[in-house]
Amino acid sequence: MIIKKFACLFVAIFAILGTSAQEKKFSVHTVAFYNVENLFDTINDPAINDEEYLPSNDWTLKKYKKKLGNLSRVLSEIGTGENTNAPTIIGVCEVENRGVLEDLVKQPKLAAKDYGIVHFNSPDKRGIDVGLLYQKKHFKPTSYKNIPLLIYQQEDDKAKKDENEEKTDDKAQVNTRTRALYTRDQLLVTGLLDGEEIHFIVNHWPSRSGGEKRSSPYREAAAALNKKIIDSLYRINPDAKVITMGDLNDGPYNNSIKKVLGAKAKKDQVGKFGIYNPMEEMSERGIGTLAHRDAWDLFDQIIMTEPLIRKDYSSYRFWKAGVYNKPYLAQTSGQFKGYPLRSSRGEVGFSDHFPVYIYLIKEHK
Repeated sequence: MIIKKFACLFVAIFAILGTSAQEKKFSVHTVAFYNVENLFDTINDPAINDEEYLPSNDWTLKKYKKKLGNLSRVLSEIGTGENTNAPTIIGVCEVENRGVLEDLVKQPKLAAKDYGIVHFNSPDKRGIDVGLLYQKKHFKPTSYKNIPLLIYQQEDDKAKKDENEEKTDDKAQVNTRTRALYTRDQLLVTGLLDGEEIHFIVNHWPSRSGGEKRSSPYREAAAALNKKIIDSLYRINPDAKVITMGDLNDGPYNNSIKKVLGAKAKKDQVGKFGIYNPMEEMSERGIGTLAHRDAWDLFDQIIMTEPLIRKDYSSYRFWKAGVYNKPYLAQTSGQFKGYPLRSSRGEVGFSDHFPVYIYLIKEHK
């Protein structure tokens, strides 16, 4: 009998454990990340730039509810190919406030999962934040904090213009007095997954507004902060299990991730206190989460520390990763056929990103 809320794997995980795994019993949890693209309510908040998403600009309650329904369908289905339960942990970005997350977890497709919420308002001038959803039955937060990313616009950047700048509504905005960029905090949540301590960091790194090269130092600064957080957790516990995830606005091959964060593409390259990125191999195979000018990239990533890739499955370890890119999430015609089905021309879609996920498994004794 399959237990709906805590699926047990009765499968042959040949790639990991060999043929002897055929009679072994495993527990599995799905960890997911989704850039939900502009999840705004219809209420004017004078503290942020939310005017685009108000009834006066045709963002109606009906459309908001449609967006919630669409997102809840996706979140309820991520990872169900190998796990009958919806994701136990979900990192999200581009949410306006805690209220939209409360509305999201109350949707019929998610309500029975009883998700808890961790959220802080960020300095982003558009009001888009990161957050963490967790199934209360399986994960118990013990601490959480938002860690600010402090970066400043360089004087010689102000007048530059990149002709190859990518089109994005996530424009970098600057405090005119201090030259500080208004960008998202990094959310650190520590808790017990079925009694086992795991740390989650949710990210939305600075965009490529102004062009990839010009804006790269901002993402490298975000990576440096991420590395600092991970290193601090390693100092407290050399066996710390840390999962950092988010829309990084860089691919696995960019300097922010390869050099600053130091993430490795292959498990055998990861040493003690190292970091493993399973998304790099997928990127090399042409798998992406968003498209720009007919080229795919994999900005949405889930990266982890070395203890999660050890071969002893007596505690939770990484099994495999994926991009959730079912056909219903993609545009079916026109110039952008195959791209993620985002909202446009008054129609409510899903997001301009596909979500990503990993499985954590543990052998039952």
